[in-house]
Amino acid sequence: MTNIPETGRTPRVQIRLVILQFLVLTLLATLGGRLWYLQIREGEEYAQKASGNHVQQVVQPAVRGEILDARGVPLADNETRLVVSASRTELLKMKDDGKAVLTKLAGVLGMEPKDVMEKVRLCDAKTPQPCWNGSPYQPIPISDQLTPRQALQIRERAEDFPGITAEPEATRRYASPAGANTAQVLGYLSPVTDDEIQQAKDTDSPYLRSDQVGRSGLERQYDKELRGKAGITRYTVDNLGRVTGTAVSDAARPGSTLITSIDSRVQRIAEAELDKAMKVARTQWDHNTHQNYKADSGAVVVMEAKTGRIVAMASNPTYDPNAWVGGISAADYKKLTGEDANNPLLNRATQGLAAPGSIFKVIPTTAAVNAGYPFGGPYECSESYSIGNQVFTNFESKGYGPISLGRALEVSCDTVYYRIAHEEWKKDGGLTAKKGAHDWFYKTAHQFGLGKATGIDLPGEAAGRVPDRRWKREYWEANKDAWCKSGKQDGSYAEQIAYENCRQGNLMRAGDSVNYSIGQGDTLVTPVQMTSIYAAISNGGTLHVPTVGKAIVSPDGKKVTEIAPQTHGKLPMTKQTRDQIDQALAGVVTQGSAAWRFGGWPQDEIPLHAKTGTAEVYGKQTTSWFATYTKDYAIVMTISQGGTGSGGSGPAVRAIYNALYGVAEDGTIDRTKALLPTPQRDLPKIRRDGTIVAARTKP
Repeated sequence: MTNIPETGRTPRVQIRLVILQFLVLTLLATLGGRLWYLQIREGEEYAQKASGNHVQQVVQPAVRGEILDARGVPLADNETRLVVSASRTELLKMKDDGKAVLTKLAGVLGMEPKDVMEKVRLCDAKTPQPCWNGSPYQPIPISDQLTPRQALQIRERAEDFPGITAEPEATRRYASPAGANTAQVLGYLSPVTDDEIQQAKDTDSPYLRSDQVGRSGLERQYDKELRGKAGITRYTVDNLGRVTGTAVSDAARPGSTLITSIDSRVQRIAEAELDKAMKVARTQWDHNTHQNYKADSGAVVVMEAKTGRIVAMASNPTYDPNAWVGGISAADYKKLTGEDANNPLLNRATQGLAAPGSIFKVIPTTAAVNAGYPFGGPYECSESYSIGNQVFTNFESKGYGPISLGRALEVSCDTVYYRIAHEEWKKDGGLTAKKGAHDWFYKTAHQFGLGKATGIDLPGEAAGRVPDRRWKREYWEANKDAWCKSGKQDGSYAEQIAYENCRQGNLMRAGDSVNYSIGQGDTLVTPVQMTSIYAAISNGGTLHVPTVGKAIVSPDGKKVTEIAPQTHGKLPMTKQTRDQIDQALAGVVTQGSAAWRFGGWPQDEIPLHAKTGTAEVYGKQTTSWFATYTKDYAIVMTISQGGTGSGGSGPAVRAIYNALYGVAEDGTIDRTKALLPTPQRDLPKIRRDGTIVAARTKP
């Protein structure tokens, strides 16, 4: 056996030792370099981050700005209430997710445990209201109706209510001065969501988790101005959570005050008269459907004729916006959204769409004159007008013989407009429009501002619809498959209509044109659109953008930003045509379709102009419309399934004018009782400290 010399193994060991030493030195160098990078090169940044881990934020919510009427009377302000809230993060640390604590709390509050637990659950696609749609890390208000005794019970027994706080907080209050609800105009608040926080984080108006934001009405439209900016104090704390100093402190900045053009006194009367008119309509017999009118919804708008400012705007059914303060209850939410509620959250003055009926006739009257038809006529007002086998009747089948366009407006004669519309339809090529077709009736409606939103400073405004040839084609393309599938030539009325629409729904038929000429068929408008039109006729032809906001006042009162009236066009009529229409609409009050409702009105002192409208809707009772104006105001009222224009809405509109001008039922005028005989131009007095002097309002 051969022995291997030891000297033969030494070089290998030495090489391994060298490699091992090299690796150790490399690791030490890498570690040293990393320590140098962290401690020297980036040391200051990481020191700041480490310091940040020992900073706690305390948020002081900003006081939300007030919303005032034109005289400085609060429509929405703030009050201090005792609020009980729950920390969801604390509750989830408990074995039963806080159910025992919430049940015990319900006993103190006199609430059902189920109702309390519903308020603290998070909203998602599967969770119905009520639920919390705000941030899960924000204290969730359970009730803002806490009594001092209840608050004391919770605070003295804090160990029994972990995660529960009972503190005084500034909460929103919708004041309803003199009973003026103004719900749909004001809107309501609810907590900011995590998605909204993320979307707004890089804007000039980011949200904090404690913020309440406007969800509708003025609260939403002017949310940025009203919200203000919350204060944040950052405290430095040690590892035990003890405060060691104040790092940064940013004071809370209150929101600005919004002064509106609403007059709460007129608003109260508008709401009351609309409600009264609807209740009266429900007692009236409908001879067509052989039952009382349902009068299921309605709206009224009072607008300054020369500026477009809104003096009053009421929508019915309505609701109490205070129901949303502190989190809405299950019972209140059901009242607002249930099947029988008829959507009281909808502002029917700006979002309610309906065929306008005969108040639309000022548009085809203008179109006829522009197309070359003389205003003086004569035009045959017969009881009916036939196109092929289809008979179009005058309302209530009454004929007046040869009359002018002015007289047609006064007595609301349909057949005069049927004839002119049919003639124009044939001139434009009938079913197949010829090149260069004038389409006067449709063109004029667009020029009056229909088919698009007015631009009012309220969110969610509906645009309405002018069913011209382009709309007919697009609507047919979107619906033809369904019509062709359900339509039957010999089926029910609805099936026959679907069959006809399948075949010719893309064509402008003669019947479509004559129906359109009296505000029927597929035409859709909102009350605020029609009020804007009648205000323009009053002021000589200028279309204004309707506005509710009048001025924004900074918290200290040093900056007042007035919201000036804006215009968006002129009515497509000459001064002569305007004056002729103006005279005819005055005749509606004195000798036309509204005369029976305005007997004794002081027409010489306060000239009043009006147009009645009764829109027929398939499957429903007629919609009542009443459009009016003086030199100062335009007022339009509508009641769905409410009967005729003068019958359903006429008395209510007259009552509003009575209040504005101080007119008694016998026609005498008492100026001392006039609420607003001329529109209010000036802003309320603003003191040096930013507070606003409010006029006294009788309860």
